[in-house]
Amino acid sequence: MMQEKIMVSDALTGINASLKAYGGIIAECENQELRQALIQMRNTDETSQYELFKLAYERQYYMPAEKATESEVCKVKDTFTQSNS
Repeated sequence: MMQEKIMVSDALTGINASLKAYGGIIAECENQELRQALIQMRNTDETSQYELFKLAYERQYYMPAEKATESEVCKVKDTFTQSNS
């Protein structure tokens, strides 16, 4: 069981790193054919990441943080609204 937990965690870490990189690469890609291929790869990785997340959550390998309160959500929204003005 512990070995599976480590493998799922490693896979999630790798996919998350790839997902972070795609944004910058896609934004700077001039070739539309390559850009579309990268977008498709990113979408596939996002699907895989979510499936691994669900597996980790179901098997209690991962427990997300508690949900933010309405007050906390409003505070963050206000902060971003003010910084974008």
